[in-house]
Amino acid sequence: MATASSRAAPIGLVIGCIIFGLGSLIVAHVDIGGWAMSFWRLAISGIVFAILAKVMRQQMPQSKRAIFYGLLSGAFLGLDLALWHESIYAVGPGISTLLNSLQIFFLAAIGFLYFNERQSIVQIISLFLAMLGVAMIGSPEFAYNSAATWGFVTGIVSGAMLGASMTFIRKTHDTEPTPIFMLMQLISIGGVLAMIVPMFIFDTGHILPNTRSEIGWVLIYGTVMQCLAWGLIAYSIPKLSLALTGLLLLTEPIAALVIDYSWLDKPINGLQWGGALLTMLAIYLGSLKPKPRALRRYRFFSRFYKRDYK
Repeated sequence: MATASSRAAPIGLVIGCIIFGLGSLIVAHVDIGGWAMSFWRLAISGIVFAILAKVMRQQMPQSKRAIFYGLLSGAFLGLDLALWHESIYAVGPGISTLLNSLQIFFLAAIGFLYFNERQSIVQIISLFLAMLGVAMIGSPEFAYNSAATWGFVTGIVSGAMLGASMTFIRKTHDTEPTPIFMLMQLISIGGVLAMIVPMFIFDTGHILPNTRSEIGWVLIYGTVMQCLAWGLIAYSIPKLSLALTGLLLLTEPIAALVIDYSWLDKPINGLQWGGALLTMLAIYLGSLKPKPRALRRYRFFSRFYKRDYK
């Protein structure tokens, strides 16, 4: 018989993904540069995670290498967020979030090149399906949007940066198992440090929020989108099957696409909707393997629920 927590897990995962999708609305409407927005998101969440680590009495890793990997993971996460923000400005939340979700293929490539992980036929087919889907999405966009090239490049590269971030999260834990809140604090610090220089180079004049409303939205972006959404996903993933997890994770780009189309009046034609569905199918198929790297960014949290950290 299913427990109450296992029954709640799918709902928690869907809510977490929808919250992520709603976060793109904040990015699109707050007059702060993409690099600065990444800085504030990680800085605010870093404070929250520091408080949680203190309350839970979680300790910093003893290994300097583990600390370095955690900080490096944060640097790549900062780049992921900044480039995703730039993609949102160029092509809208829906397409940018879908492009960012292609990180599963970068994770598969990293697993093949550096961890000797074999790729199945289904995964290889899913890669070609994803390429076709992205082409279907992009062809109409390039016809009328002069910023489409920048939006697609930054969106896809943001997925690569996210894949690199998740790889170093794995290496951090492999070097020394690290309590969850302390790990997230390290990641936040690494991301904040990595954003300081590019923020002042690319976002001069658009670093600070200008109104109380913008301050509020930035605080929500750092706490709700980075802390609450991650918490819901971290709680839910270990309690679900891999197939169901891969399917439910697609609610993130779906939510972003619907928001983009219905609330932001983004023109999305039938060919692009077909490409989006094909790309999401490819992402789902790419997640179906015994230990999917596609879900590693979330599933690694499950280890921390089985340990009693002092």
